[in-house]
Amino acid sequence: SMTVFENIQNAVLSKKRIHYHIFSSLSSVDGIKEETERVMSLVGLLERKDEVAGELAHGHQRALEIALTIAMDPELILLDEPTAGMSKSETLEMVKLIEKVTEGKTLVVVEHDMDVVFRLANRITVIYYGEVLASGPPEEIRNDPKVKDAYLGRKRN
Repeated sequence: SMTVFENIQNAVLSKKRIHYHIFSSLSSVDGIKEETERVMSLVGLLERKDEVAGELAHGHQRALEIALTIAMDPELILLDEPTAGMSKSETLEMVKLIEKVTEGKTLVVVEHDMDVVFRLANRITVIYYGEVLASGPPEEIRNDPKVKDAYLGRKRN
């Protein structure tokens, strides 16, 4: 029931270890509004700042989830199926957003959409039935015969 702004502001407050309660005023805390707006702008949600988060379209809700993560300024970001349920165009936009906001950070992605994986990763570990099948740079994985058999659908004559 909170707005986009309120959600991201709470993450910014958490990062700064500021505890908000009903009797406190955030107007006296330097930089909270500016940092919140910077994060919203980074993920493309500034124009939606007054919208209720629960009423956002699926893609915008995912962008908000990314914003909440980025607001905490982590060194390591773990994303689980960040493009699940998205159309091709939404997926492309999400991949661009992830590339932008994770620059200079360590990103671990669990994802079944191999186009997304190959676009985002500089190292891929393929797990098949709980076992590491292959690990290496994207081109090595793309050309690995075991990976092709398991996941990529080897072309058969």
